[in-house]
Amino acid sequence: MPELPEVETTRRGIASHIEGAEIKSVIIRQPRLRWPIPADLAQMLEGRKILSLSRRAKYLLFSFEHGTLIIHLGMSGNLRVLTEAFPAEKHDHFDLILSNGKRLRYRDPRRFGACLWQAAENGPHPLLQKLGPEPLSEQFNTDHLLSANSNRKIAIKLAIMDNHTVVGVGNIYASESLFRAKINPNRAANSLNPQESAQLVAAIKATLGDAIIAGGSTLRDYVDSDGKAGYFQLSAFVYGRAGMPCRICNSEIKQIRQGQRSTFYCPHCQH
Repeated sequence: MPELPEVETTRRGIASHIEGAEIKSVIIRQPRLRWPIPADLAQMLEGRKILSLSRRAKYLLFSFEHGTLIIHLGMSGNLRVLTEAFPAEKHDHFDLILSNGKRLRYRDPRRFGACLWQAAENGPHPLLQKLGPEPLSEQFNTDHLLSANSNRKIAIKLAIMDNHTVVGVGNIYASESLFRAKINPNRAANSLNPQESAQLVAAIKATLGDAIIAGGSTLRDYVDSDGKAGYFQLSAFVYGRAGMPCRICNSEIKQIRQGQRSTFYCPHCQH
């Protein structure tokens, strides 16, 4: 599943191609995603200018004067900027045709993504209203993490994957951040002291920052596609390395299940 670094990589990759461009037309081939694409989306967007492209958690926000187009990539979605009208393939569900001669194409084999519209007069979309702070923002700090976890006995890995605590720390980056902070993923969230909380905040910021620079762990956006995507494999310390030696101490990396997801950690380095 695309996580925050992948979504941010996508945003950075396509922003310069679409910001300031007017939408000439909208082609919807498959409206049935996680939620149906609004039937009047073309009417809402045609002739309108994309003012900016931002990100909130894993949502991409296309800002217009009269509202916001919200796109979530789901488990298998991606956005590509095309400079020619390449024939659509089976899982290419919609195109935004732009005034600058380019088109933005959404592809999603599993159709768990979303394309939603929120009118400006209705305020923020309900999906965005209760989200925690962005992990790379000043609002996500030691005091916030201590306060959010003060009464929580759940495992710290599950706590930092909770979007009410902080957004965008998915499964891969939770394991990697806890390793960098030297914190065992089984620890109760409320057991972390201020120093450990500060270490974890710093580790989350560093891990996500490094992943964004590297292009994410599972995908990279691309322009003028020939159907082949570029992929970057994160040089993980622990994720996906069960049974292999720790890169720091040479102990065997362990794998457990937490919240129906795989967790990887080093029992020697993480306490």
